[in-house]
Amino acid sequence: MDPDLQQERRRLLSLGYRMTGTLADAEDVVQETYLRWYRLGEDERAAITNPAGWLTRVASRVALDVATSARARREHAAGQWLPEPVPADLFAGTAATPVDPADRVTLDDAVSGALLLVLESMTPAERVAFVLHDVFAVPFPEIAEVVGRSPAATRQLATSARRHVREHRSAMVSQEEHARAVQAFLAAAGSGDLVQLTAALAPEVTLRSDGGGVVNVAQRVVHGPDRVARFLLGLLAKRPGLQLHEEVTADGLGYRLTAEGRTYGMATFRVEGGRVADVRFVLDPAKLTSWRQRG
Repeated sequence: MDPDLQQERRRLLSLGYRMTGTLADAEDVVQETYLRWYRLGEDERAAITNPAGWLTRVASRVALDVATSARARREHAAGQWLPEPVPADLFAGTAATPVDPADRVTLDDAVSGALLLVLESMTPAERVAFVLHDVFAVPFPEIAEVVGRSPAATRQLATSARRHVREHRSAMVSQEEHARAVQAFLAAAGSGDLVQLTAALAPEVTLRSDGGGVVNVAQRVVHGPDRVARFLLGLLAKRPGLQLHEEVTADGLGYRLTAEGRTYGMATFRVEGGRVADVRFVLDPAKLTSWRQRG
């Protein structure tokens, strides 16, 4: 394959990740996309005037199928599902700026767990329209071919998705404010003081855990400062050898969890009003590959 097309791989991987929420699914999307390119005859490939655009459209169709089947699996799976946490710089520079800035939702956190959870609540078609247009600046007529709708209907899908993001995503905070709140939370947890830890949590705080069905975690969302604080203090008491390593994630400051030198989890957070509003533990081994490599 042309070296320029090989360079498209990272961008396609970032597209697949935003569509599916995991790097493993994104890798499957990319592999299937290139397989379809290789299956074309030489004359067919030569007739494609914009190979990068062709790859984007095919990857989007594949991602739509993957996202649809993954959604069905998750509806029947036990426990909670969280998107895979990724390093902040993993996909730096892979998105595009849309022609019309008025159509663009602020996507500085385009691969954050908070946004991906919102995308997960959309229909697959809405998610595709939103990601392709608002992140990758793909024109609506091209997106219409992917989702099998008219350009006007596809524009409505993106509008609906954008409204959904605005309604369900809290105001973004600076990296500095995020880090201060998370560090204060961690200091309070380390102190073992229930009152101090509770004060570091937002009134509507939630704690979610994803063990992928292979690691024992809380099966339900933990709600409220008192319950979340007690859960965390109990967890720390059970894991005296737990070590936390600061990592810059797509959600801001997070922590890689290790025991006996082995990475076994990632903790990421959402901050609101100077306090931690969401705690997310991903312990699914399949979602820790990039962090084990860095660790």
